Amino acid sequence: MPKPYNLPPLGDLACFEVAARHLSFKRASGELNVTSAAVSHRIKALEEHLGQPLFIRRYRGVELTEAGALLFVALQRGLEGIAESVSRIRSRSVRSGVSIAATTAVSALWLMPRLAGFLSAHPEVALSQAVHDGAAPEGVDLSIHYGDPAEVQDETAILMQDRILALGTDSFMERHRIASLADLAAVPLIHTRSDEPEWTTWADWLRKVASVEPRGPGFTLNNYLVSLQAAEDGIGAVLGWEALTGPYLARGRLRALVPEVLPSPYPFYLRIHGRASANARLLADWLVAQGNGTGQVAAG
Repeated sequence: MPKPYNLPPLGDLACFEVAARHLSFKRASGELNVTSAAVSHRIKALEEHLGQPLFIRRYRGVELTEAGALLFVALQRGLEGIAESVSRIRSRSVRSGVSIAATTAVSALWLMPRLAGFLSAHPEVALSQAVHDGAAPEGVDLSIHYGDPAEVQDETAILMQDRILALGTDSFMERHRIASLADLAAVPLIHTRSDEPEWTTWADWLRKVASVEPRGPGFTLNNYLVSLQAAEDGIGAVLGWEALTGPYLARGRLRALVPEVLPSPYPFYLRIHGRASANARLLADWLVAQGNGTGQVAAG
């Protein structure tokens, strides 16, 4: 089968490009990690193949002949085109992956159980997840937030419009004889400090549900997962977003202490960043469908 391109050996051409760029066989040998004699041998072989000299050898270096200059320009243009294509291919490969950011609680309680289903349906998509409890990291395709999506310039999609319950264990409820909202206001309450300014507090919840103020001792934490663990340990009552705490309720690890609930003033929403690829939008659609399917867990 004839060769598709009538070219000299590519190794000789590559060696020539380096030597022409440096106008030095010695410097070319350093870049190529070979001896100066090896560079000289390859250049001589290329000149024999072309039937004319490419360099004028001088005592302190070399200069390109007219043929050498013509070949050097052609090689540079070709390599620049190859480099541009390689860059695009690499970029496309990187963009085939999807990165998503969420808080520790949302990651552990809601996102991770759903990513397994997505990967099973789309095994070709590479996923990376950034877990944060402060400002969302830069450079991700998607991020999950609690708050007002209208305040975000990027495209957004509602995942869950949730309800907030007062949660605790059966033993905690019995020990403190909780039968009403007035009883609840007087028991130990677990407060979760959050960087999200919209995060609903016990004071918010009790005022809106019963127009009362919390009177019991407080226990403050800065991590929602630890707050849930503290509630499981009977330290106090904790506020529970149904979409996040559904498994706790379903397995009896926590229960609604009173039948009253507060519709969440803000939704959990997905922020679709401007750099999002087609695969990122595929994951976004999947998560939105999962969020819409989140059932309401019956209170008490």
